[in-house]
Parts: sequence; C-alpha cells; structure tokens
Amino acid sequence: MSDIPPSVVIRPLQEGDLAEADRIFRKAFGTFIGLPDPMQFTGDAAVVRSRFQAFPEAAFGAFLEDRLVGSVFASHWGSFAFFGPLSVEPELWEKGIAQRLMAPVMDCFRTWGATHTGLYTFPQSAKHLGLYHKFGFRPRCLTAIMGKALGGELSGEPGCKSWSGGSGAEDLLAGCRRVAQAIYPGLDLTREIEHLAGHGHGALVWTGSPENPEGFALCHRGQGSEAGSGACYVKFAGVLPGEGVLDRFQRLLASLEAYGRSQGAAMLLAGVNTGRVRAYEAMLQEGFRIQMTGVALQGQDGAGFSHSEAWVLDDWR
Repeated sequence: MSDIPPSVVIRPLQEGDLAEADRIFRKAFGTFIGLPDPMQFTGDAAVVRSRFQAFPEAAFGAFLEDRLVGSVFASHWGSFAFFGPLSVEPELWEKGIAQRLMAPVMDCFRTWGATHTGLYTFPQSAKHLGLYHKFGFRPRCLTAIMGKALGGELSGEPGCKSWSGGSGAEDLLAGCRRVAQAIYPGLDLTREIEHLAGHGHGALVWTGSPENPEGFALCHRGQGSEAGSGACYVKFAGVLPGEGVLDRFQRLLASLEAYGRSQGAAMLLAGVNTGRVRAYEAMLQEGFRIQMTGVALQGQDGAGFSHSEAWVLDDWR
C-alpha cells in the first residue's frame, strides 16, 4: 500500500459536499462491481443524501488539497451503530484513505456508547475484509438482499397502517421503541423514523395498535429515497419476540406488501441476516428470492440481534 498523501485531511461533510460525495460513491462501487457505466450504480436512489440527512454529525469526508476524494457515513440506532457506505475515488485506492476515514467512525461509536457495531461488505473481497479486520470487525453470517415482485393483487389483501409525518405519533413512536427494546436492549429507531417522515422518503408501517404495536417497519419508496424508482425498500423491520412470533412476522410482511402496492412499487426489497435463520426461512416461504448477498461484519461484542430468535429485517448497506 502506498503512503497516504500528506495533504489528505479528514473533516465533517457539509451540505455542499453531497453532490461530489454521491459521484464518488457511485463511481467507486460501480467500478468495483464492474458496471459498464459505474455512474449508474443505485440508479436514481439517493443513498448519500439520505444518510447525511439522518445523521449529519456522523458524515465525514477525505479532502486532498481541498478536493473531496472519499466519504463515510455512520448511523446510530440507540445501542447499535453501523457505518456505510465508505467510498474513495478509484484512482486513489490502496493509499490508506479508507483507513483514515475509519477513525472518526470509531470515535462516533465510542461517543454514542454503542454496545453493538457492524457493517455490510463484499464477502468475496479480501481487501475489504482485511481493512475492517484492522478495526476489530469480523465476518459472521451472510446477509441476503431479498426481493418479491408486487405485480397483480392478493385475494383478501390486508389494509396497511402507516405514518409518514405529522402530529399524533407520540404513542406510536413509544410503542416502536418498546418493540425495538424487546429485540435488543437499547435498540432505538426513533431518529431514523423521524428522518424518513421528515424528508418524505417513505413511511413507518406497523401492525397491532398505535399504543401497542406488535411489529413495525421503516419503508423507503421511490426516486430520491434509498429505494429508487419502482421499489419499496425495507430499511428495518422487526416484531416482538416470543410465542406467536411467526404469525406476527407474517402479518408485518403482508402489511409491507400492501404498502408497496399502495405506492405503485413493482418490487419489495428487504435484507435479512442469515443468522436469523427462522426469519430467513419465513421470507422464502412467503415468496421472497435472493437478489444479492453481502456479509455482515460485527464488532467483537457478540452477535447482537443477528440470531435465530430475532425476527428482524435490515442489511446495514
């Protein structure tokens, strides 16, 4: 590996940096996976802008003589934190810039007091695995990004309870926090939910009552969100554990399909860590099929909520 250019400076990203950060993100990932036109990576989804809007204090850039050459974004879900995407201009790969970008991420994790941390990366890439090994992350189970076509109609399709902003959500948000806490101590999606609603990227979908939800999901939909045109993307979904959990999970999946159809989406996308083997099997039974796979790397603090009794959908991309 070549030496890091001495003039590289790591500092927080600003709103004015986002267009260039988005260009580098698309070029870097599109180049790595071999797209004919790397700039078409993720289509019209707005991953970089969405991650910045959700947690602006955890977005960092690498600058070479005042030119942005890389960026990274971290997310804070209460006791759990993860980071990504991390991207660097392809012509500056192998110069240690990615390592430099990791330093403020690890500082964020410490400041937040996260008890569980992780990331999603390419399982076939020794380079990526080796980089994250240096910061204490180790590969565990594969994460499957799964999709289900939403064409046609389901007989007796259920209604969908959703919230996309406005007043009167205090009881609902408190109920979602209780569900998250039951899944993993300290897990809290409140900021992510408020970001989703506040920027018009999608909706919070739930089953049960607003005061006592039995499950909930954060759904991005359409152009300008993390989903992109024609898709409904489940950023996170989870149900209360315990007796009857399969029924609760199936009801939430049905509500997610109903929401996707109501938004005109052709495809419902959701990630599931295969360590949550029962949830993974249930998705297969409900007609979801693997679109792509990654691997979850986790800090040396255990499996967190990626185990067989956790009925959770997410992918940490």
